[in-house]
Amino acid sequence: MVMIMAQPAIDQVWEWLDAIPDPEIPVISLVDLGIVRGVDWEGDLLVVTVTPTYSGCPATSIINFDIETALRKHGIENLELRRQLSPAWTTDWLSDKGRAQLEKFGIAPPQPGGGPERCPQCSSTHLERLSQFGSTPCKAQWRCKDCLEPFDYFKCI
Repeated sequence: MVMIMAQPAIDQVWEWLDAIPDPEIPVISLVDLGIVRGVDWEGDLLVVTVTPTYSGCPATSIINFDIETALRKHGIENLELRRQLSPAWTTDWLSDKGRAQLEKFGIAPPQPGGGPERCPQCSSTHLERLSQFGSTPCKAQWRCKDCLEPFDYFKCI
């Protein structure tokens, strides 16, 4: 006798995906980063649509591997990951929870003005940009003029 497992609800799959950390910034989940664009059942095939932060993102293959590994651990056997490049990912897709997690970790979240509003360490507004490039291509290096601590700023894209 073959036992057929019921398909997990879409909400359940989203919860599982929300537990997967971004490999470059592990304090934020792939869902809160906004790169998981869709989860749908097409018959018995689970389709997860992913938009990388940019088309050349070096973490894309790791992200796909992490998604596949996590979902297979939850019993998903028939799975397809679809890469969606249009519309292009934007920092507007970061969730409020994700923005708060970045700041809590010491990374200033993206702001419409092109620079951080305040230091994520001490909340000072006396800041200076040290470099347009930070620890990853999506971040810039800034420093607080009050506490003198350097910090990453997640660039607006």
